[in-house]
Amino acid sequence: MAKTKSLDALKTNKKELLKFYRDMLLIRRFEEKAGQLYGMGQIAGFCHLYIGQEAVVTGCRAGMKDGDQMITGYRDHGHMLACDMESRGVMAELTGRSGGYSRGKGGSMHMFSTEKKFYGGHGIVGAQVPLGAGLGFANKYLDNGAVSLAFFGDGASNQGQVYETFNMAKLWDLPVVFVIENNQYAMGTSVERSSAETELFKRGSSFEIEGMQVDGMNVLAVRDAAKKAIKHARDGKGPMILEMKTYRYRGHSMSDPAKYRTRDEVQKTRSERDPIDMVKVRILAEKWADEDALKKIDKEIKAIVADAAEFAQTSPEPDPSELYTDVLLPVEG
Repeated sequence: MAKTKSLDALKTNKKELLKFYRDMLLIRRFEEKAGQLYGMGQIAGFCHLYIGQEAVVTGCRAGMKDGDQMITGYRDHGHMLACDMESRGVMAELTGRSGGYSRGKGGSMHMFSTEKKFYGGHGIVGAQVPLGAGLGFANKYLDNGAVSLAFFGDGASNQGQVYETFNMAKLWDLPVVFVIENNQYAMGTSVERSSAETELFKRGSSFEIEGMQVDGMNVLAVRDAAKKAIKHARDGKGPMILEMKTYRYRGHSMSDPAKYRTRDEVQKTRSERDPIDMVKVRILAEKWADEDALKKIDKEIKAIVADAAEFAQTSPEPDPSELYTDVLLPVEG
């Protein structure tokens, strides 16, 4: 594992970095608004926010090409936005309205868009990993040159089905990249307390799967690692594991008070390693934009999110007939 370079030391340009700033800020502001709506009772059920982890999916998305697919677990709103799914549709699904991507029936954890090559959003811990390999199997069978990215957390990395998937993916050299979003806490248990091997990028070693550990708070480091891993898979060399060392600022879900860690720990990460702030500092240092220009971007993003929230709260609820759509019913006779 090579030492990670700082964000300032990695190559980029004005257009790319401003796009990363905008994309990460959209995820941050969207999630903040989702948290507010949950507190107001507009969002029911579970709601897992992505605040703090924005650089992971933004950087990975930068390494993908048209036709590549993404699949993840239940902390998924950021992945949807990174796949260019509409803020209105995502927020409306959170509020259970007919204007949502799953017509109000999926909620926070179960949204899909085959048009955008986003395959969920899955509520069962680790269940998306074999499905991600299945997408890779289809890509290889169809010889379409596409690569699937399967995202999962440090907690899910201990699931048995994950290791079965590693074995099959390498056995058949499937074009899939396994992205472990190691945000340090599986629900409320730290990696050190739950995992005998805490360097999760090594988890595929017994299957001869290469792994890399990446600073998941550095969007440029994530971009570079994602490009390398995706090329590896696309070139027919089989799967690769990327362990993204990241951090979530909020609890596991909206119902989690996160008393298993100190406020000082969260604040230290937020003040020293925030992925959006680091990009902002680089933009200002390069003179690619000034404070006023960045405030304008933030204002535009807040308007997009406010519009999504308004749409979500005014969109009609699903018609009762929707109970019988997209459901497999037994055949009589």
